[in-house]
Amino acid sequence: MAGPTLKIEDQIDDERARDFCDEFINSIERPKYLFGRNIYADKITKLIDIKGFIDDYSDEAEFLGKPIVRLEQVPKSALVLILSGGKPLSAEKRVKGQGLECLDYFAFYRYSGLPLEPVRFMAGFAKDLKENRSKYEWIYGILRDEVSKEQFYKLVNFKLHYDLNYLRGFKCLEHKQYFEPFLGLKEEGEVFADVGGYDGYTSREFIRLYPKYRSVHLFEPEAKNISVARDKLKKYKNINFYQLGLSNEKETLHFDVQSSNSKICEDGNTLIEADKLDDVIHERITFMKVDVEGAESRVIDGAKETIRKCRPKLAVCAYHQVCDFWKIPEQIFSIRADYDLYLRHYTESIYETVMFFL
Repeated sequence: MAGPTLKIEDQIDDERARDFCDEFINSIERPKYLFGRNIYADKITKLIDIKGFIDDYSDEAEFLGKPIVRLEQVPKSALVLILSGGKPLSAEKRVKGQGLECLDYFAFYRYSGLPLEPVRFMAGFAKDLKENRSKYEWIYGILRDEVSKEQFYKLVNFKLHYDLNYLRGFKCLEHKQYFEPFLGLKEEGEVFADVGGYDGYTSREFIRLYPKYRSVHLFEPEAKNISVARDKLKKYKNINFYQLGLSNEKETLHFDVQSSNSKICEDGNTLIEADKLDDVIHERITFMKVDVEGAESRVIDGAKETIRKCRPKLAVCAYHQVCDFWKIPEQIFSIRADYDLYLRHYTESIYETVMFFL
């Protein structure tokens, strides 16, 4: 009997979105505003004469040469393009609540025809899905519960169609990220590897939930972040800090420091030291979280012996690369084939999809 099939929905033409794009680009009567300030704003302001930016939480007067205003100051005749990449549904609700006509950036990118900044983590997804459809079907078929399957279906179709409707129902749940009940972590004796530890938040959550842990190993290459983590975790015992990136070999890497979005890249603004997890930790890890802004595959490759020998439970971010949905499971199952796979998504946007291997 054939297993469950991943449904790829047909492309639906959104006439309302097309009309909004046409008016936002060509209208000279209606004032145009951008809701949010991020990497997408620069190209739009160079292509379209906007009136200003909407930001209720800024004390700045202007951005990119345009005034910053509060949402309540925007005239009802305005057109509002929502640039929010993190909370587009919440932003849409607020803007519509003011009686304003609006559209999200995903739809604008799809329908406007303008040379815009590609949506982060989505460029090339359609091509990857077409070329590796059987692998997406394989992953869908082995997901262990219906929540995983439903969320996988929604995320695949959203990334393919740029249609915000597929994200409806998702909420911002980052405060619950990584520590799902189905992990079955023990009350006592867990050894946690926090790979991409940032400022120590995830390690603190682990300690709060499992206070009888055995030890924590926190990896964070950026000096300021690990200093903050040391301070936040200084009252806890058996915390091991490594100002180190993890990779598949011992090396020096270029690193781009951008707060929580810091990542390894060729034109990075600083240098960091990196090593294999297999060569750094010498006790039996029971749970490992990996969130390293696109270098997850390298970390896994450098932890092959640990995964093979210890079979730790794994929580791996799977959204930084367009192929992550199939490549990360393929890589881990090539090391050990006896894991069960779950998936959870923790935002109302494209960020924070985590695959769990139990």
